[in-house]
Amino acid sequence: MTRVIAVVNQKGGVGKTTTAVNLAAGLALADRKTLLIDLDPQGNATTGLGVDKSGLERTVYDVLLEGLAMEKAVLPTEMPFLFLVPSEIDLVGAEIELVTASDREKRLRVAVDSVKASFDHVIIDCPPSLGLLTLNALTASDSVLIPLQCEYYAMEGLAHLLRTIDVIRERLNPGLRVEGIVFTMFDGRTSLAAEVKAEVQRHLGGQTMSTVIPRNVRLTEAPSHGRPVFLHDMRSSGSVAYLELTKEVLSHG
Repeated sequence: MTRVIAVVNQKGGVGKTTTAVNLAAGLALADRKTLLIDLDPQGNATTGLGVDKSGLERTVYDVLLEGLAMEKAVLPTEMPFLFLVPSEIDLVGAEIELVTASDREKRLRVAVDSVKASFDHVIIDCPPSLGLLTLNALTASDSVLIPLQCEYYAMEGLAHLLRTIDVIRERLNPGLRVEGIVFTMFDGRTSLAAEVKAEVQRHLGGQTMSTVIPRNVRLTEAPSHGRPVFLHDMRSSGSVAYLELTKEVLSHG
């Protein structure tokens, strides 16, 4: 059974794209044929896998708004088991264009269903908002992985996101579940990080992942080289953490 996982947090700068790219790459390292869908108009997952956005002929925008078959937008990457549906800035307009479209919340699900048989995992990197693009991702997915930075506003945003997931479950996707909350950019030297982590675990302990992603220079460097962290520095603490996260996600399967 193909698993579709949306990586979601409406707050930017929490390691969402880093998590989507490196989880997808980790699954590919485990010889699982994996498709990463870049649903963020910023296209950071696209450049993070070494794809030049300026020369793209077909993107996820064409799939959602022009009816292009998703298989025609799939690109290979440097890793044999990892494939990408790229994004670029045109996707900004998709939020507005989808408002009047028929079946606007289900466009991505239809597209993903058409390629599921070709992949073991589909990972969707969502934009930092709870608009129609993220709504499409949640409707298309089996589960939601929530990267959470241990900072002051984290709990407030998390509560809002979990309420949104409940609404999607009620109205559009009854099978949607929370894959887990993964603590990212964690700095164990600060008392605030430890306090936020403890607070989330106290309220949502059963939904938090065991793996914690540390702050790591190699993780921040890797996208500028257009590579997942495993290809940039396999021995870094960031690589080790994302390998552990990959194992944890596979154990849920």
